Amino acid sequence: MTASDERIEPTAALLQLLDLSDADGANTDEDIFVGISEPQPHGRVFGGQVLAQSILAAVRTVDEDRQIHSMHGYFLRPGDANAPITFGVQKLRDGRSFSARRTHAYQNGVPILSMIASFQVPSDGVDHHEPFPEGIPDPESLPSTADLLGEFEHPIAQQWAYERPFDIRHVQSPLYMRAEGEREPTNAVWMKSKGPLPDDLNLHRAALAYASDYTLLEPILRRHGIAWISPGIKFASLDHAMWWHRPFRADEWLLYVQNSPSASGARGLGVGRVFSRAGELVATVAQEGMMRIPVEAVDA
Repeated sequence: MTASDERIEPTAALLQLLDLSDADGANTDEDIFVGISEPQPHGRVFGGQVLAQSILAAVRTVDEDRQIHSMHGYFLRPGDANAPITFGVQKLRDGRSFSARRTHAYQNGVPILSMIASFQVPSDGVDHHEPFPEGIPDPESLPSTADLLGEFEHPIAQQWAYERPFDIRHVQSPLYMRAEGEREPTNAVWMKSKGPLPDDLNLHRAALAYASDYTLLEPILRRHGIAWISPGIKFASLDHAMWWHRPFRADEWLLYVQNSPSASGARGLGVGRVFSRAGELVATVAQEGMMRIPVEAVDA
């Protein structure tokens, strides 16, 4: 398969994923929504997809003036990318300034993800943030994933190159085919959606949650000289936490700076900071993943 005009435009496909139905008004003690799944070469639901959909299911149950500012989720089971997902939202609390929601994402009657999210009415307060890192090249000077993988006929390479809704550009040498450069547990990418998104702050925050799952475990790979193509490696996201600090647009370039404080016990922790091109820290992310890596995959 190669890039063709028959593919659904990636941004349109992303918006279709995030446009949940209301299940014809069906509710229990939860508000119920249904979302489609994004086909994947390996058949498993992409974690960022179910995160973003779970966030927007919760958004549908809060007042419009309340914006999501944090979420904590656990991936409980692998999802089937060929089946829809049902989202059940429980209203935990509505206070004067904050609301809390719990979202379960279900397939075949069991949860594949459990998430709690908090929403806040915009408020004034003290303000500071970490500075934008120095020495970062502009995204326009870096190759895209399509530039790097588009010539390979493998279905995963083609999907990453052309069907992902985000343009991802590595600041260091990409880890798709080989691990080059310093063995430091760090990684940085520029990213933005490939097309414009609607003027909806919560949708942009959900879109960033979607994209935040792409590369957050790469600092662990880089530290140990491992490429994505290495035979026998197995990854699975275990949990994901995210805090949104300031308004931004996911259809404009964002710098995603990542590091790994620790890897042990077949688990690795990735922490990321997301900056706008103007230099503001707009979000912080953390994720622990299961990582099973054959000894022979580690570059001596």
